[in-house]
Amino acid sequence: MQNTVYRQATPGDPGSLAKVTEPLSKVGPGDVLVRIRAAALNARDLSVMRGRYPVAAKPGLSPLSDAAGEIVEIGEGVRRFSVGDKVVNSFYPQWFGGPLRDRPVQFSTTLDGWLSTYKVISAESLSRMPEHMSFEEGATLPCAGVTAWSALSGIGAGDTVLTQGSGGVSLFAVQIARLCGARVIATTTSGHKANRLKELGAEHVIDVRQSPEWASAVKGLTGGKGVERVVEVGGPGTLQQSIQAVRYHGQVSIIGALTIGRDQPQIDWTQLFFSQARYECIGVGSRADLEDLIRVAVNHQLRPVIDSSYAFDDFDKAVARLSGRDVFGKVVITH
Repeated sequence: MQNTVYRQATPGDPGSLAKVTEPLSKVGPGDVLVRIRAAALNARDLSVMRGRYPVAAKPGLSPLSDAAGEIVEIGEGVRRFSVGDKVVNSFYPQWFGGPLRDRPVQFSTTLDGWLSTYKVISAESLSRMPEHMSFEEGATLPCAGVTAWSALSGIGAGDTVLTQGSGGVSLFAVQIARLCGARVIATTTSGHKANRLKELGAEHVIDVRQSPEWASAVKGLTGGKGVERVVEVGGPGTLQQSIQAVRYHGQVSIIGALTIGRDQPQIDWTQLFFSQARYECIGVGSRADLEDLIRVAVNHQLRPVIDSSYAFDDFDKAVARLSGRDVFGKVVITH
């Protein structure tokens, strides 16, 4: 059996990405063969392909860390799945639960990613996809979905959550926070997206172009106290506002750095300290986190937000779409 796969010969050079056909690896003990039906793009994937990711990629690997598909063959000793099962992958293939002590292996940097038609992988690196989701929706869960889930750990009814923008993690955070009974305040740089954010569950939407000091608006909406949780995806350009917006002893979940390279305000370390808030860097999550999210998604029939879908042969168009950052939800590849 042949496998069609994209490989990047030279890390950091997107032009070296090429589609090739090669023999498929054999299915060994404990492994399964997955027919990949969809894969999702993340900002991380663009960083890896452009050589800007903190973990250097090995030459010749396939991109993408998130996918969904169906099992077409199982190896000796596999008990978790049967042929025909629909599955999604765990972002970290060897982190099953509990705290991390060392940097884990990752798809597309240390291991082949998911931009191929088939993949042989350990059954332990997979989880069952929610039956009510399409493959395109299921493929969005491993990174964006689990990141939002981890960022909101401990949030409950009566809390207020602040989200930023309309990327995959932020929209998952809106949905999950509402399922937890929390109130959501969202920020956006695109006024026309405000109604869509409200339809998704945000109670208030702040246009940061009109309110660049948006922390003041957040305080005004929370009786001067601030929010219990900030889902911080901007990084250097938004962190100071997040420090001002978080409630005393709240938490800022630091996820991304989408504002790197832009104007970066100085951090007021006095405000940071006296907020007495927790500033936690979120590194996606384990397989256990993925399966917790899947249970919630199934119980509440959660449907991920898809911005756009592209054919396997049009991967370059998908990259261009995500690179423009004017997205609402996830950009996915269908196989």
